[in-house]
Order: sequence, then C-alpha cells, then structure tokens
Amino acid sequence: MKRYIGCDLGGTNLRAAVVDVETGHVLFQQSVPTLAREGHDAVMQRMADLFLAMIETAGLVTENIGGIGIGVPGVLDLEKGETLFLPNLPGTWPHVPLRDVLQQKTRLPVALLNDVRSITFGEWRFGAGQGVDTVAVLAIGTGIGGGLVINGQLHLGIGGTAGELGHMVIDFNGPRCGCGNYGCLEAFASGPAIAAMGMKAVAQGLTTKIGELCAYDLNAITPALIAEAALTGDEIACEIYQQAGFYLGVAASSLCASVSPRRIIVTGGVAHAGRLLLDPMEKTMRERVHIMPVEQVEIVPGRLGDHAGVIGAACWAAKRLG
Repeated sequence: MKRYIGCDLGGTNLRAAVVDVETGHVLFQQSVPTLAREGHDAVMQRMADLFLAMIETAGLVTENIGGIGIGVPGVLDLEKGETLFLPNLPGTWPHVPLRDVLQQKTRLPVALLNDVRSITFGEWRFGAGQGVDTVAVLAIGTGIGGGLVINGQLHLGIGGTAGELGHMVIDFNGPRCGCGNYGCLEAFASGPAIAAMGMKAVAQGLTTKIGELCAYDLNAITPALIAEAALTGDEIACEIYQQAGFYLGVAASSLCASVSPRRIIVTGGVAHAGRLLLDPMEKTMRERVHIMPVEQVEIVPGRLGDHAGVIGAACWAAKRLG
C-alpha cells in the first residue's frame, strides 16, 4: 500500500489525510483551525505538527509515508517550492519557502500544487473524471477556481498557473473582478455573485420567497437559501440560477472550443444546487458550440466532495516524489 499525506491549506481550516494513492481511499483524516492571522511561520509549524500527530494517531511512522502533497490557495513557484500570492490569507505569503520549511520540520519530501488543481487531479484520478483523457473542473464557491487535465496530464502551464477558468472573460464590458480584470466568469457566477442577485431582488421589493426565508435580512441571503426558494418553484430564485447557469454555459462553450474536454466537472459549495445550475449551463453550452461534437461533452457534478483536494494533493505528491 502506498500511503501519502494530502493537505488542503484553507483560510479557515487545515485539513489533512493519509491517502492510499493506489485506490484513492482516505485512510485517516484530521483538521485543525488555520489561525492564519498568526502569520505564515505559525501556520507552517501548525501544519508540521498536524502531519506528525496524524501519522502517530493513525498508528504509523514516518517511514510508512511516501511524502506530503499540499494544495495551496493561490499562486506558487512550483520549481522553488514557494508561495507567491495567497489572496485569502493575511499577509498574502510572498516568497514563503513552504516546501523547504515543511521538509525540514517533518523529514518527509513535500510537493506543492494550487488547491483547485489538486481538486482537479483528485476528481480525474478517482472521481467524476475517471476514465477520460481530457477534463475541465470548475470549483464554484467564494470565487471560481479551475483546472485542466489534457491528454491524461494535469496541465500546469507557466509555474502551475494554467487552469484559472474562473478568470475567463465572458463579457469585456462586465463588472470588475477581484483579480483586477473586468467581466470574468467569477464576477458573474461565484457564490457572492449569486447571493448579490438575491439581495438585489429583495431590495427591489420583487415578489419572492427569498426575503421570507431570511426574515428580510439581506446579509443572510446565500446561494443555498436562493436554491431552497427555487426548489419550491419561486420564479425569481429560479431565474437567478438560470442566469448563473447561463454564464457558466458561456464559459463552457469557450472551453469546448479551446480544449474539447470530454467532461466538465462542476464542484464546490455552489454546485450543491445540482440541476438548478447544471441544466441551464448545459443548455447554453449546447446552443452555442458549433465547431466540435458538443453532444459528446458531459457536464457532471464532482464525486469526491470535500475529499477531492486532499486525495488530489496526495496523488500529486506520489507522482512528483514517487
């Protein structure tokens, strides 16, 4: 059995798991608060402590572990093993030697990868992308992350930056995105963008259950609450998801034209809306693609849920370090 540790470095929690990289099974997992405000040195120490404690609790020794893979939420220098820009962590971690520090503290080899590329690799190896050679992943939450597997290889591009599918421009006159550009998919179909459509509807006094469900507290409006209203047949809530799905379908049509994926996998918190989101996305994609066999492209939900990132990071470590 080949065991590797996969870790998801989140803004709120550090999630780690011992993974059998031959089957994709999570053998043991643990989570601790990131406490990112304490700074990167404290977080790296907490990560090392978590890995070593987890190995011990699982009844293993470091010799049983092939290495550690870490999914990191931001831009990396994969060659140097440094973080360059982690937008959701205080201080943004410029030139932090994450790989070398953790190798030193754990005495285990470490490989880094962007967090959504880790999810992509996990879903392709053992989840919704199994069995096909080319997949695109859209992870829809606070932002929209992405990843590409092309001809059986995780596509990294320059320094691992390839696959930022949430930053494809779908309207060059569109609103400003958090990345600094205008009209990115993320500005139209991320969790906050969907919630904002709900807030606007309630603030305008439109007839919708969204207001009732949150007792007219606009700050309590979430994509999940809008989905709840939509599932009762609420017209405005359904329209919001149709609109978000339309934007995702526009992006999917560009993916079809550029990389011709066999499957487009939609995951992340917002994907819990299921067919509410995927049906309009699929309809739009099929209407807009004419230059490749779009009927052969599937849009499917992710299968690994919260485990995708740790499984993918562990498998990436096995590939890089094994």
